[in-house]
Amino acid sequence: MDDLVSIITPVYNSEKYIADTVKSVVAQTYSKWELLIVDDCSTDNTREVVNDFKDQRIKYLKLNINSGAAAARNEALQRAKGKYIAFLDADDMWKPNKLEKQLKFMIENKIGFSFTGYEILREKENKVIKVPSTLNYSQFMKNTIIGTLTVMINTELVGEVRLVNVKKDHDSMTWAKLLRDGHLAYGLNESLAYYRKVVGSISNDKFKAAKNHWNNCRNIEKLSLLRCIYFFFFYGINAVKKHYL
Repeated sequence: MDDLVSIITPVYNSEKYIADTVKSVVAQTYSKWELLIVDDCSTDNTREVVNDFKDQRIKYLKLNINSGAAAARNEALQRAKGKYIAFLDADDMWKPNKLEKQLKFMIENKIGFSFTGYEILREKENKVIKVPSTLNYSQFMKNTIIGTLTVMINTELVGEVRLVNVKKDHDSMTWAKLLRDGHLAYGLNESLAYYRKVVGSISNDKFKAAKNHWNNCRNIEKLSLLRCIYFFFFYGINAVKKHYL
C-alpha cells in the first residue's frame, strides 16, 4: 500500500485539543498521508499549537472570512492530493493503526466509501460504537451510525467529494447524498478512533442534533412528511441506544 491519504481537519478555536488530534495522526503506522488543517478564523492559539509540529506532511491553511466547517472542509478538499480522503475533527483522535487497517480493508474489497467503529470517550468507561457491514440510504437516514472521524473515501471509485454547504449537519447530509446517488457505505466493525464529547458543541446537544436532522430531511433531502416521520422515529430510537444504552 502506497497511496496518499489526504486527511481533512477543520479547526476553530481548537487550541485545547488539536495537539492530541495531530499527535494521533503523526503516530499512524501508515505514513503516506497529508494532514490539511483549515482554520476558520480562530482567535485563540490554534495556529501556534499546530505550528509546533515540525512535520512537512502537516499543512496549515487559514480562511480569510469565518465561513463554517463545511467551507473549511471544502477548502481542504480543493487542495487535497490524495487518492483517498479521510476526515478527522479537531477534538477527536485516531488509534495508531486506523489508516493502515481501513486502507487495507478498502483495497482488498474494492470499496469506495467506508467507515469504522469507534469509542465515545467517557469519564468512567468508553462507549464502543459497533457498525454494520453495509449501509444504504434508507438505513442511514434511520440512525447516526457513521462517525465522520472514521469516514474514508476512494475518489477514483466515488469521484470528487465536496461537503454539502449547509450550516448544520453538513457531514451527514454529504454521506446521505453519496448513498442517495447509489453508493454503499461499508463498515469495518472495529474501534479505530476516539470521539470526544465537547460541552456546547452541536453534536453534544441531542435536541439540536435531532432538530437539524429533521430540518435537513425536509429541506435538503426534500422527503415527504410521512417519510421523514418514518425515518425520524427510528433515528430517535437509535440515537438513544447509541448514547445512553
